[in-house]
Formats: sequence, structure tokens, C-alpha cells
Amino acid sequence: MSDASLSAAYFDKLYAGDPDPWRFRSSDYEREKYARTVAALDGRRFERAVEVGCSIGELTARLAPLCDDLLGVDIAQAALDAAVERNRETPQVRFQRLALPGEQPDGVFDLIVLSEVLYYFGAEDLKRVAAWVETALAPDGVVLAVHWLGETPDYPHTGDEAVEAFIRALQPALTTDRQSRQAQYRLDRLVRRG
Repeated sequence: MSDASLSAAYFDKLYAGDPDPWRFRSSDYEREKYARTVAALDGRRFERAVEVGCSIGELTARLAPLCDDLLGVDIAQAALDAAVERNRETPQVRFQRLALPGEQPDGVFDLIVLSEVLYYFGAEDLKRVAAWVETALAPDGVVLAVHWLGETPDYPHTGDEAVEAFIRALQPALTTDRQSRQAQYRLDRLVRRG
């Protein structure tokens, strides 16, 4: 695992070249993954949720009906501008530009979603993100981590490396109560009991 997290400049350059660099709006893979991500919440309603690495807000739009208050955060302003536009008619959704782990959302959340984001963090920053999750997750809260399993040559980790390190850093405070593995991605649900 690498010690260097990807920088804001990396993502700014990516979005400057393509406003939807991962084809979130058009990919069958993304649509199927989003459906499974939302299904993993078992129809539960969340009072306060945060989506870390919300990008252009496609998953945000699918999470919004389950949340009274949903904060989407991302490191790239261009992505956030698109997310605001995508979710403009959803009053319970708001967005904030933050660069975790140095900048963190305020408050406690009963849902924390980290979709396609953990492998961007270097080893120490990944531990710091896990420490923030541990303090920011409410009793009976849920964490969803969903990550690509393919090649990640530009990233500090693979999906498996990042998620396994994240889960280890959260034990024993959080328990993994659901894991599923598809051909291209893994979904891990962690919970804090009581």
C-alpha cells in the first residue's frame, strides 16, 4: 500500500478533461451497482447521512429518498457543481467541498457511504478516515463501502486492499454484517450495535 493519497489536483484534472470520467450517468455497471447499494440498506430510513466522494451526484439521487438529511462531499468542485444540478429538486440533499481526512463533515451520521473512494487514500490517511468514521457513526449506524475490484494503477491501493485495511481499522467498534462480491466490485456493510 502506498503512503500518498491522491490529491485534489488529480481529480480537478480528471473532471476538466471529462465531466463524467467514470460514466456514472450512462454505465450499466454503475446502474446495477447503485441498485445493489441501495438494496443493501434494506429500505431503512436514515435521519442524517453522508456520502463521501459523491462525485456528480448520481448515487446521491438514489440515496436521497431514504434520507431526511443527506450531505454529499467531494474533493472536486466541478463534480460538486454537477451534483448540485443533478439533485436541485431534492431539498434534503446538500453538498460540501471537503478533502478527507484533513477536512471532515461535522456531526454524527446514522449512514456513511463510501463508494469508490477508499482506494484513493494512502495508508495513513485511510486509517484517519476509519478513525473519523468510528467517531462520526451513530449508535445502530450503518457504513456502506462499495469498491471496484479491477486494476487501479494510479491509486494507492486496490479495492480489496483498501476495504480490508478499512475494516481492520474499525474493529472491534464496528462489525461487518454483510459482504457481497460481484464480478467487478465488492460491497461491505458495517454496523455499530447499540
